[in-house]
Amino acid sequence: MQDYVLSSHCKKMLAERNIKESWIEETIYCPQKIEEQEDETTHYFKRISDYGNRVLHTVVNPLKSPKKIVTAFFDRKAGRIL
Repeated sequence: MQDYVLSSHCKKMLAERNIKESWIEETIYCPQKIEEQEDETTHYFKRISDYGNRVLHTVVNPLKSPKKIVTAFFDRKAGRIL
């Protein structure tokens, strides 16, 4: 069962950035790094082998029920932290 929803912004970004929803699931369920932010969002990072090993950065609002995926993008700078 899916325990998250995609924000309308996130849905738009997935289409524009050619990001598969399965990559988001992989990132939030098996992240390589998690960062809790002061704005109460949680940031998940994972290298996506199917996309040239680039790092997918996924921002989640865990205070919503179900959790809301705010946005996702390939983060060039995050490659240094993994």
